[in-house]
Amino acid sequence: MTSRDHDLAGRGAAPLGAVGALVGAMVSIQYGATLAKGLFATCGPEGTTVLRLAVGAVLLGILMRAWRARPSQRCLPALIGYGASLAAMNLLFYMALDSIPLGAASALQFAGPLALATLSSRRWVDLAWIAAAGLGLVLLSPLRSAAPLDPRGVLLALGAGAAWAFYIVLGRRVGRELGVQATAIGMLVATALVLPLGFREAGPGLLEPSILASALAVGVFSSALPFSLEMVALTRLPARTYGTLTSMEPVIGALLGQALLGETLTPVQWTGILAIAVAVLGTARTAGSP
Repeated sequence: MTSRDHDLAGRGAAPLGAVGALVGAMVSIQYGATLAKGLFATCGPEGTTVLRLAVGAVLLGILMRAWRARPSQRCLPALIGYGASLAAMNLLFYMALDSIPLGAASALQFAGPLALATLSSRRWVDLAWIAAAGLGLVLLSPLRSAAPLDPRGVLLALGAGAAWAFYIVLGRRVGRELGVQATAIGMLVATALVLPLGFREAGPGLLEPSILASALAVGVFSSALPFSLEMVALTRLPARTYGTLTSMEPVIGALLGQALLGETLTPVQWTGILAIAVAVLGTARTAGSP
């Protein structure tokens, strides 16, 4: 194989690796959400968010050697905004999860990335996959079911979706300069912002050994692992591709909700899963270079 062949093979492997990283992040973060619900009774959504972010910040800070990062002055505003969007996305999602099912919260939260994917699209084929993903989300959302959802939970999930859109845009910006270290620094900023709310909700109970042991598992699956994988995807995939691929997340949430939380899916919701799967496969096959 010539050097040119090696170069072309490397170019082809990068998008596939980025897609795999994003899928792994979504499975991990949804599984972590099922674990986090067990902490709500003791710590509340706010305290659980603090534990999740703090554990992630410590683990990623060590693994990524975040103390070696030297963000430029031009990067600092985006880095702070990235941390703030990370804090809002996590806090609002957990607060929504306290009152509506995991599948519903995940589907509603996706409104932000889907809107971003639509606004950043320039090709008709991208709009086709986005439309398929949107149809799937409508069919999958429990808003169509007979059981009414808590309006407060719906608004919180939509707010988490808006924060997610900012997280995508700012994450790509800081990731270009800092790489995966941006995740650790952003998580540290997010922890500092949410810390007062967490201590107001749970107080010293956050430091109990049994709580910390559960928080370690939540932090690994909900923060350290998925956000480091997502940073790989954010720096290698176009925003429209990332936004459409993440339509798989409510599917994963619905399946894990059924398996681990006893939630059931209607035939309409399974149709939604099929529509989203088509959008995911279509996007993966037609995604262009970053």
